[in-house]
Amino acid sequence: MTDANVTVHTEAAIDRIEPELHGHFSEHLGRCIYDGIWHSEDADGDGFREDVMTLLSDLDMPVLRWPGGCFADDYQWEDGIGPREDRPRRRNLFWSQDRSEVPEEPNTFGTDEFLEYCERVGTKPYLATNVGSGDPQEATDWVEYACYDGDTELANRRRENGRDEPYEVPYWGIGNENWGCGGRMSPEQYAREYRRFATYVGSMDNLMLDEELELIACGFEDHEWNHRFMEEVGKSSWGVEYPLDHLTLHHYYGRTMSVAEADEDDYDQFLVEALEMDHHIERIASTIDAFASTRDVGVIIDEWGAWHTEAVAETGLEQPGTVIDALSAAVVLDIFNDHADVMTMSNIAQTVNVLQCLVETEGDEAWARPTYRVFDLYAPHKGNEAVQTSVDAPTREVGDEELPLVGASASVDDDGGVYVTATNMDTRGSHTVEIDLVGDAGADVDAKVLFEGQEPDMVVDADNADEFAADDLDATVEDGVLTAELEPSTVAGISVR
Repeated sequence: MTDANVTVHTEAAIDRIEPELHGHFSEHLGRCIYDGIWHSEDADGDGFREDVMTLLSDLDMPVLRWPGGCFADDYQWEDGIGPREDRPRRRNLFWSQDRSEVPEEPNTFGTDEFLEYCERVGTKPYLATNVGSGDPQEATDWVEYACYDGDTELANRRRENGRDEPYEVPYWGIGNENWGCGGRMSPEQYAREYRRFATYVGSMDNLMLDEELELIACGFEDHEWNHRFMEEVGKSSWGVEYPLDHLTLHHYYGRTMSVAEADEDDYDQFLVEALEMDHHIERIASTIDAFASTRDVGVIIDEWGAWHTEAVAETGLEQPGTVIDALSAAVVLDIFNDHADVMTMSNIAQTVNVLQCLVETEGDEAWARPTYRVFDLYAPHKGNEAVQTSVDAPTREVGDEELPLVGASASVDDDGGVYVTATNMDTRGSHTVEIDLVGDAGADVDAKVLFEGQEPDMVVDADNADEFAADDLDATVEDGVLTAELEPSTVAGISVR
């Protein structure tokens, strides 16, 4: 018997789903860079892990943020350029590298390595500049080194380091978590620092660059902080009133949940926390609208994902990769689709080995985690027009909150094809879902499902990684209504033409 109904309003467009909503984040933390992205000088002739690169290339990753994170606001970019044997070994003030628990940075992987990596995997780079311990000249010099095609010392230094043509770096973050590890600033203090940095970095594309730079300001989950920042950053008698193209916040969830010890009640609470993303996007978008009504400022969630008790500094923030985490990724990606009218990017934390990573490595092996499978299943949404969906599904009380047991989102491509993703958030039981495609009577259906028959706490490793791949889903269509049964903790992707 049907107990969940999803109505897809194919004519009620929200906005284009920017591919960057499926973005990623990599920091000099634990084994994300060293042993994750970068392996050794002889891995493939120049240090990149070919196996990880292949997995990320296959995912068609749209944007990658680097070098942090907290690491960014104590990072001097010039330490990481030039001959690797001449680069200084510096402190890593916030994290240890690999599994050695040594808080030191060898600078083997720097600007040229990162930007070459982005080109190899076909992704846009997003660089986070140092506001906490740096200055505007350092940030502006970085733009010049990477992007200027003229005859200056920095552009020529890039050429001497092996790169003749300038890189294309569209996204520049002005600091990271400057309310916390990036300087413990008040919103007013950061707003003034932001304007100072943006004056110099933002002037680079006036005369020196062919492309426009997109500047990203750091926001906070404390929405009063964002309110005060936007109020202060707009106070200027000269220049752009709101010199930012995007405003960010970070949302982690599951901080009190142990993967190994969690039960069904913990899973419900975990998913409720993931669903809080909807509230945060609405609040930060309303703050932007209240102040920058004359500017098109996008919302970016440039750090998000599951962070469990297993992920501590001593372990390099590593935690098991499980089905329940992947389920939360589906929940969040559906929320991003529903807010396609305000969202311009997101970056899950992190790409390899750290937190809710998509790829894991051990020795010479690399494999896709369950969250990777969700991103792959959701890929058809990228570039489509998000459309409104109405979900009528049973709920479960979780403390003072209600957990909807089924969620969904939908989009329409240029040819009129509809793509629907539906998630059974119920870890205890199946749900039969009817999907009504209002305004579309397509009957050519291709349906896939993830995680059938797998427990929420099932952990991926090199031996079982293939078991998490998508299977065919049995779905029937009658009079424009599609019906499918979703087993517990499953995610479906359904294409209708």
